[in-house]
Amino acid sequence: MLNLSNRNQQVREQESILFKTLGSPKAGKILAKVLLSVTFLFLILLFLPWQQNIRGKGKVTAFAPEQRPQSIETAIAGRIESWKVIEGQFVNRGDTILTLSEIKDKYFDPALLRRMQDQIEAKKSSINSKKEKIQALQDQIEALKELLMAKQEQTENKIIQAQYKLVSDSVDYEAEKVRLENQKNIYERNKKLYEAGNIALTKLQEIESKYQSSKMKQISTENKFYESRTELVNVKVSVSAIKAEYQDKISKAESEVNSTMSEIYDGEGSLAKLENEYVNLSIRNEQYQLIAPQDGYIVKTLKAGIGETIKEGESVAQIMPETPELAVEMYVKAMDVPLIQQGRKVRIQFDGWPALQFSGWPNVSVGTFGGVVRVIDRVSSRAGEYRILVTQDQEDEPWPDLLRVGSGTKGWVMLDNVSVWYEIWRQLNGFPPSLYQAPVDVDAKAKKG
Repeated sequence: MLNLSNRNQQVREQESILFKTLGSPKAGKILAKVLLSVTFLFLILLFLPWQQNIRGKGKVTAFAPEQRPQSIETAIAGRIESWKVIEGQFVNRGDTILTLSEIKDKYFDPALLRRMQDQIEAKKSSINSKKEKIQALQDQIEALKELLMAKQEQTENKIIQAQYKLVSDSVDYEAEKVRLENQKNIYERNKKLYEAGNIALTKLQEIESKYQSSKMKQISTENKFYESRTELVNVKVSVSAIKAEYQDKISKAESEVNSTMSEIYDGEGSLAKLENEYVNLSIRNEQYQLIAPQDGYIVKTLKAGIGETIKEGESVAQIMPETPELAVEMYVKAMDVPLIQQGRKVRIQFDGWPALQFSGWPNVSVGTFGGVVRVIDRVSSRAGEYRILVTQDQEDEPWPDLLRVGSGTKGWVMLDNVSVWYEIWRQLNGFPPSLYQAPVDVDAKAKKG
């Protein structure tokens, strides 16, 4: 018979020794504690404050338009004769960049300015001569008017004299008519007396002779009377003829004056055109030397070599102002633009400067720099994006001195504080950031200060 009770007891003793040997796993306890700590820490982090922000990318630029890199353009077409600068050289305003020579045959004549000046002087002399001609014609017109008045007075005197002579001749004519009538009566009476034999023939013939003489005088006075009347008419007619003659001369002189005035106006128009061409040519001669528009560095030449031709308005080089006021040109999404106002704080990370950025906790970020929103564009610059200009925050760490225009940047426009759990929930649902209070206007703050 088998001893089963002793065997079972031995098995139980061996199992007890095995479990005592294995014991409880320490790694599992540690892992459990770590997981509980992380979970607890995560729950605490969910209730920490998180500063919302709007992200954007851009580049460094100059705030003022005149301080940004600009192209140096030529105002005239020409051929490059010589360069006076090299790339990277600093130039002052007014320094010569390059020298051009003429390529248009219209301006090849080296004495073109002098010749044009001679044309201007000749045109001025022509105009002055015509003005003197006008003065002479006006004097002639005045002389003709005075002569006409004198002729009219002279003719009026002749009319008066003719009238007086006509009156005198008419009186003589009437007197001779009376004498003739008397002589006729005397002759008739004496004829009857002769026929009656009362007087001699000699007496009758003497009286007849006187009668005939009186008749001749009457005819002579009558002729004088008609001549005087005709002379008066002729004198009156001569008044109109003289007036018409001198008026014709005056009209011709006045027409000559108007014609000369028209020539003067045409000459003055041509003179103005010549003077305009002279000024334009003088300015063009100054354009053969392409000068620097402001102080700065020649950063790039767009044309090279000697003898190369360039067109009007073509860029030949670029110049960068010496000390521009730097700004960051950032682009943000259109849905975020209503949340951005002037004066909002911005954290900026520049390319080439190592940084560790915590967008929600800007206070613990490393290697980033502060900025302030200064300009928000009214229209979109890219598809669905708007441009904002950010300048240095004077209350924060200054920007690096070695920054160059065109360097890439990343930026975060700082908004208001929310809880971490709310920000996670907002990001998961794609909601826009919350905005509770707009910042104080930078310009208004500066004016108060």
